[in-house]
Amino acid sequence: MGEVQLFDDRAVPANPAEDLLRIDRIPHIWCPGCGIGTTVNCFVRALETSTLDLQKTAIVSGIGCTGRVAGYINLDSFHTTHGRAIPFATGLKLANPELKVIVYSGDGDLTAIGGNHFIHAARRNADMTVILVNNMIYGMTGGQAAPTTPLTATASTMPYGNYEEPFNLPFLADSCGAVYVARWTAFHVRHLTKAIKEAVQKKGFSFIEILAPCPTLYSRRNKLGDGMEQMQFYRDNSEIKHGADTKSVGLDFQGRIIVGKFVDRERKPFQEAMFDHLNKHFGNLYVPSEELRSYNAKNRN
Repeated sequence: MGEVQLFDDRAVPANPAEDLLRIDRIPHIWCPGCGIGTTVNCFVRALETSTLDLQKTAIVSGIGCTGRVAGYINLDSFHTTHGRAIPFATGLKLANPELKVIVYSGDGDLTAIGGNHFIHAARRNADMTVILVNNMIYGMTGGQAAPTTPLTATASTMPYGNYEEPFNLPFLADSCGAVYVARWTAFHVRHLTKAIKEAVQKKGFSFIEILAPCPTLYSRRNKLGDGMEQMQFYRDNSEIKHGADTKSVGLDFQGRIIVGKFVDRERKPFQEAMFDHLNKHFGNLYVPSEELRSYNAKNRN
């Protein structure tokens, strides 16, 4: 890792996150006060301390503000079409089971147009980690109400306040079968870094929701102040409840935020279930690909 030279000839170490960032694409497009950059820093630091082979790690994003994350990470990365990050990631994993596949996108992309893919990937226990940044609004396309916009909050399509019941995302992931479910905010950087490290090392469908401020649209429209004031709100109104019943962790407009690791269980991942079923049904007639054979041999040890 190199050093950064200052004008007075002093040298300081380079930021350790730089090795996993595409520095040539910096500065990024995110607004001042946006929480997405903070989540990326946590993500990079989690990868640095994980046991993942980063040469066999791929990141997939959809469309939207958070959908730009894949383009800034110095891994094999894919910026896909709107709502299709999870099926794209599923295809990567099926084609090369030895890959660790991570989906990193927003609440609108993953649970509105991509909601069907989300629930079925969790149901099948597809072996991937899904990191969802929830800023409770469509930030890139004009501030429309999203599936996570709280009741009474305003948006460009809900100028008199939202009346549609929002998703409780941890409960959605849990009820569909995810093996790891956690929620943190952009304020909880140490907890979030640890959670990402745990999630990416988990076999099966792991899910992390990250609450992050959108000062340009959500906070401004709802008169909540700037990004710093939103981070102070996260600090003052979050309660850590590991193992909480996910039915009880829904979010209200500017209400109490329950954070923590809610689910951590074991369930046979999709590829392993497919291998076992076909091998049992066809016996010696079933000849899996070398990648699938290698994956199953490795993951059963």
